[in-house]
Amino acid sequence: MEHPENDAIYKGLKVNKGVYAPTVNPYFKRIPKQKKLSITEFIEGILKENITILSQAVTLIESSKQEHQQLAQEIIEKCLPHTGKSVRIGFTGVPGAGKSTSIDSFGMHIIRQGHKLAVLAIDPSSERSKGSILGDKTRMEALSREKNAFIRPSPTAGSLGGVARKTRETIILCEAAGFDTVFVETVGVGQSETAVHSMVDFFLLIQLAGTGDELQGIKRGIMEMADGIVINKADGDNLERARMAAGSFRNALHLFPPTESGWIPKVLTYSGYYATGIQEVWEMINEYILFTRNNGYFDKKRNEQAKYWMYESVNEMLRNSFYNNPEIKKTLPSMEQKVLNNEISSFIAAKQMIDLFKK
Repeated sequence: MEHPENDAIYKGLKVNKGVYAPTVNPYFKRIPKQKKLSITEFIEGILKENITILSQAVTLIESSKQEHQQLAQEIIEKCLPHTGKSVRIGFTGVPGAGKSTSIDSFGMHIIRQGHKLAVLAIDPSSERSKGSILGDKTRMEALSREKNAFIRPSPTAGSLGGVARKTRETIILCEAAGFDTVFVETVGVGQSETAVHSMVDFFLLIQLAGTGDELQGIKRGIMEMADGIVINKADGDNLERARMAAGSFRNALHLFPPTESGWIPKVLTYSGYYATGIQEVWEMINEYILFTRNNGYFDKKRNEQAKYWMYESVNEMLRNSFYNNPEIKKTLPSMEQKVLNNEISSFIAAKQMIDLFKK
């Protein structure tokens, strides 16, 4: 390339030719673009337990692009006949209770028994930047090295209850890929934890001793949804406090009405870090699964969950259809301004927008 500075009109200026360097790293090789897979290739790959193809399919589910969504729904529909054979377990608890460490210990325990485990870890998205760290694998060191474990961190993307919007559909793909156990880890305890409760068979609440939570045990909400409560970090000097906390929670559970399943929730202590008490917790989960299968509640709950997510999908589709409507997009800013100027109430504005959408 010739430099204009070397022209005769620029006396006293001279720019030498640079050294040609195609890239900073001479060993760099461009990775060829991945070939777009067909629906048939996706289905075959998932059923053959190909983790790479499974990951690509989950990415399609999480994508907001219309063409990706359409492709994902077709894949899910084809996978449905191969699902429903896993045990789904939800993990929740206050931040710092040790959910990820516990999942690592529980996961290694069941993998040693010959199970295949999928972990769907939900990571909170920033309200400001909308980004997520997605670093749950760093706290699951043992599981992340296992070939029979699939760990997929997903952003909440603003969904309620700390549950990623597409987690339930991801469960379907994981089951089709041969995973017989699915763990769903939530962000933490919140008012909308019903979202994760409505997609798992067993809901495990992880608590800590000495934080005052045992005094809150009488409160409704998350305690009523729990099928089992475990006090983590029951080791060393904290062992006695953990036992006392377990006793407080057992007393609180007696004040609750009987569960629909007929199961009486148990309270156990364990240490996720030292992997002690894991066997007892897993026996409790297996006992619950057997109990609910025998009395028919297991299948009844799965049916109720399928119906719940049908209505949730209807609500989501209606919402998306409303906000993507060209007339609504055009009218919304002026309607917002009218509300801000107190020219019209929020309720009337909403009604007028709905009437416009119906037309």
